[in-house]
Amino acid sequence: MKYSGIGGQAVIEGIMMKNGDEYAVAVRKSDGEIAVSKETYLSFADKHKFASLPLIRGVFSFADSMILGMRSLMFSASFFEDEEDGEEPSKFEKWLDKTFGDKVEKVLMTFSMVLAVVLALVIFMWLPLFLSGIISGFISNENILAIIEGFIRIAVFIIYIKLVSRTEDIKRTFMYHGAEHKCINCIEHGLPLNVDNVYMSSKQHKRCGTSFIFIVMAISIIFFMVIRVDDPFLKFALRILLIPVIAGVSYEFLRLAGRSDNCVVNFLSKPGMWMQNLTTKEPDRQMIEVAIKAVEAVFDWQKYEEENFPDGPDELGKSLLEKLEKGN
Repeated sequence: MKYSGIGGQAVIEGIMMKNGDEYAVAVRKSDGEIAVSKETYLSFADKHKFASLPLIRGVFSFADSMILGMRSLMFSASFFEDEEDGEEPSKFEKWLDKTFGDKVEKVLMTFSMVLAVVLALVIFMWLPLFLSGIISGFISNENILAIIEGFIRIAVFIIYIKLVSRTEDIKRTFMYHGAEHKCINCIEHGLPLNVDNVYMSSKQHKRCGTSFIFIVMAISIIFFMVIRVDDPFLKFALRILLIPVIAGVSYEFLRLAGRSDNCVVNFLSKPGMWMQNLTTKEPDRQMIEVAIKAVEAVFDWQKYEEENFPDGPDELGKSLLEKLEKGN
């Protein structure tokens, strides 16, 4: 697999794909048409050199992903909000429009991001710490407690994903997530980007955000085994303060994994790849068409493959083509 530099995110009935400082959002509207918007986004690393330093860049990269993700989600949601324009606005919606005017969209986006961060801290930081605190009445070994807390955190994440994935909208979003991965895998194994080749490609990819979350949770176990405090409030505060450090280390590993086929790195990536089964589902062919539109808006895959695969697809790509030919 050869690194292409493209990445993406599933949105409402669509996909965002980013390459360098350009990103495109492709959305399947209710009438079946695919709408594509292409924009430019300068990351923190583009604006400030210190934001590109190892360990530090992971935190800023995460912030970039949050900002860009919210922008993409707002764009995709706008098509389905338009369908509800005939409905009478609620009192709360009228109050928002009156209070914030043209800034209402930015206010809602900021509020959503803050709420998401607060909920994440409560669900994935405070709750595991609270539950491990109950267990500490029976187990005194701090190392074992740190491991238990880490496994509780992973279990909470799995339960959370299982619960939210029961809704139809989230199921479809996970299918688009699978289409995003399949497109990138198709390209990075040297296959021409078309629906058949994408459909045959894997829905798992080492640079996925789900893998990043798992790596963060795994590395946090090591950190909390080494750094200890006794006071419950200090424990929680320490977990918040160490988030940038843990995220920075996790990002460096994910970055290495996404550019390497080293057997050790591949082995260490397997748990995160397994976790992706929770957040990616097999897409249908129409979803793949949307993903391809998003890729082609920001990435010249033909030029990339001419430069990186002059002799055709790699071994995995060739095996997929053979399977496709046998299927036909």
